[in-house]
Amino acid sequence: MSESLTANNNFVPPTADEVREIAAAYGITLTADQAESHAGVIAGAVPAYSRLRELPEVRPDVKYPRTPGYRPPPEENPYNAWYWRCSVKGAPEGILAGKTVAIKDAVCVAGVPMMNGSALLDGFVPDIDATVVTRILDAGGEIVGKAVCENLCVTGGSNSAATGPVLNPHNPEYATAGSSSGCAALLVNGDCDMAIGGDQGGSIRMPSSWSGCYGLKPTYGLVPYTGAFGIEMTVDHLGPMARSTHDVALLLEAIAGRDPMDPRQRDDVVVQPYTEALIGDISDLTIGVMSEGFGWEGGSQDVDEVVRSAISNFDSLGANMIDISVPSHLDGFPVFLGMFAEGTFIQMFLCNGFGTGWNGYYPMAAMEHFGRGFKTKAHSLSATAQYLLIHGHYMMDRYNGQFYAMAQNQRPALRAAYDRALEEVDLLVMPTCAPEGVAMKHIADPTIEELFATGWTMGNNTSPFNLTGHPAISVPCGKHDGLPVGLMLVGKHFDEATVLRAAHAFESTGIYEM
Repeated sequence: MSESLTANNNFVPPTADEVREIAAAYGITLTADQAESHAGVIAGAVPAYSRLRELPEVRPDVKYPRTPGYRPPPEENPYNAWYWRCSVKGAPEGILAGKTVAIKDAVCVAGVPMMNGSALLDGFVPDIDATVVTRILDAGGEIVGKAVCENLCVTGGSNSAATGPVLNPHNPEYATAGSSSGCAALLVNGDCDMAIGGDQGGSIRMPSSWSGCYGLKPTYGLVPYTGAFGIEMTVDHLGPMARSTHDVALLLEAIAGRDPMDPRQRDDVVVQPYTEALIGDISDLTIGVMSEGFGWEGGSQDVDEVVRSAISNFDSLGANMIDISVPSHLDGFPVFLGMFAEGTFIQMFLCNGFGTGWNGYYPMAAMEHFGRGFKTKAHSLSATAQYLLIHGHYMMDRYNGQFYAMAQNQRPALRAAYDRALEEVDLLVMPTCAPEGVAMKHIADPTIEELFATGWTMGNNTSPFNLTGHPAISVPCGKHDGLPVGLMLVGKHFDEATVLRAAHAFESTGIYEM
């Protein structure tokens, strides 16, 4: 157990004055005698909490030795994409032997400092490996560092991390997108072979698109989330990023599968031999060009044309291409926002980053450090994190969770709309980012409005699939004004093999060069 937990978490019951303050916050008026009575009843729990503290802590084993590593100097970190460098070597053999992997700094690596992009976690060192980290090491991979992520991962921009903006390797004046910003920049710069990103509204796919690499948001629940800071449990995803579809498929093979510690997973998780699906032949596939993915207000017709031109190559590869419409897609972002603001407020800010009410592993040290940081350093939150805190609090307090409930209740219908389309076709295709299809310039000393505009305007096509859980990959498909453009392929639940097969066939044409 961490020193801070040992030092700070012995149960001390409230005084009568504290009881009265708590009650008053809820509009309850207690007499002095009533407050004393409540305080006495709560004090009766001291033996139970004391015994709970005496029980040995249950946590996942850390299987592989490592040293803490170091914070790289600027000359080793030209795009400010590394938070921390390290070398954690896994098994001597396995499918990832010889591969170097960066881990988004929202994911725990034992003994290696972790910040989740925020000063709230400054100084925190995890005592566990996330399940995906253990699986990478078991497969022979080497963890070579923690990639910068955005402040608590709540923006699609790349300018909110406490360590400073992450720069786009194609042009450092531009953003990489986020929140897996560091992962994308490191991959494109050749600093690692693979990366683990996180995706709640597009945070794997958006930086992959703006930076020019491959990034897969798997089916919800395919890849365990255990040991990673979440945002909203019903949309939390971890997934692979790489410079090739083969490496995305290979990393997915290593990390996918059932983990009883993760409540996001069902018992019917389906794992496939993903690398075996990369056969180059897609002549048996029907791909639907989804009309609602194009033509967003404020978007660039030129960027849409880059994507449409790239999509035409699927036809030349032998796929049957048809136009398809899913009108509900236009409601995806409103439903997402209705769920996301309040869900984030509850899980992250009220419940120390991990929420309550689920059966799985709770990272105690991470929760304690985050909770303490939030109580003392909330002023350090980025503008986008402040926005979600204020927005979520207001919605919960003013509307009693009604809008959150409305949004959650819309999810089955939205999923069904895509499922109906996927009965007609094997895959859907559209631009990854919309309306901002290419990277935006970094702004010096941005206003709150500018931070919001550069961090929340590119997820109209990505966020709906966090709600519905469908697998989706961003594939670099061209450039506009020297900046990468991505297309997104969306497939049936647990059919990552088909998604990757089509992405690999497109990659094999050589249309896009890193």
